[in-house]
Order: sequence, then structure tokens, then C-alpha cells
Amino acid sequence: MAVAFSLFLSLLCFLQLATRTHAAALTTAIGANERVCFYADADKAGEKIGFYYAVQSGGSFDIDFEVKDPNEKVILDGKRERQGDYVFTANNPGEYSFCFENDMSTLTEKLVDFDIMVESEPRRDPPAKPGQIADHTSALEESIFRLNGMLINIKRTQK
Repeated sequence: MAVAFSLFLSLLCFLQLATRTHAAALTTAIGANERVCFYADADKAGEKIGFYYAVQSGGSFDIDFEVKDPNEKVILDGKRERQGDYVFTANNPGEYSFCFENDMSTLTEKLVDFDIMVESEPRRDPPAKPGQIADHTSALEESIFRLNGMLINIKRTQK
């Protein structure tokens, strides 16, 4: 039992070191009738992209937003939203755009907090050990990846 727990902790540490995350937590002011865009790069297909925003002040605390992939295809959009929290998989490598638009307001600027996260979780096979069953390792590995994703979501929610 102690060996299995030790293996679990070693694997968890390995996965934490192997996980690469780029994140940008920002606050921006968006003037009346203004459109502001921010960009994030996905190095390869299959990376997870997280996008969170919340309007902190201005008017009815709402904003229009749009997320496009490198081929200019709209992935997400919303009108007069107060906040949102999305996670999607990058199907194409390249630059993704995250735009806010304050068209509905003619006088009031909006203050928006947002976070863009690009995460890569390489799924490397751990070295095989004598007597170790590969199916059990991959199930354990999948559980750890799911737990890691849930912890990241909790952290983002608390932020």
C-alpha cells in the first residue's frame, strides 16, 4: 500500500512538472463604442484554452465578447453578458483572439477583469516497472489529470 501511495505521489509530482500553463490575468477599461482585442497562442492542436471575464463597473455591468480561432472562425460570442467562464480545446495551432466590444454604451466605459489561459498537458507514458500493469497506470494518470483540471477550475473561480 505504501509503495502504491509513493508511486501515486511521484506520478502526481511528475505530472505537475510536465504541465505547462500560460496565463494572463488582466483588467482593462473599454471606452464607449470601443472594441478591444487580446491574443493568445496555442502551440499545437489539442491544447486547452480557458477564458474568464467579469465586468466590474460601468453601465449595466454588461459587455459583448467574441472569441475567434486562427482561421477567423467564431468559437464563442455573447451579447450583453456580465461574466463568463469557458474552457475549450484548440483545434488549430496559432493565434486566438479574445475581443470585448462596448457598442451598446454611448457614454460609459466598462472595466473588465479577464483571464486567458493556454494549457498543455503532455501525456507521457511513465517508465514501466517490473510487475506494473499498464492499464492501471493509465487509469490512475487519467484520474490525476481530471483532478488537476478540477483544481485549476476551483483556483480560477476563487480568483
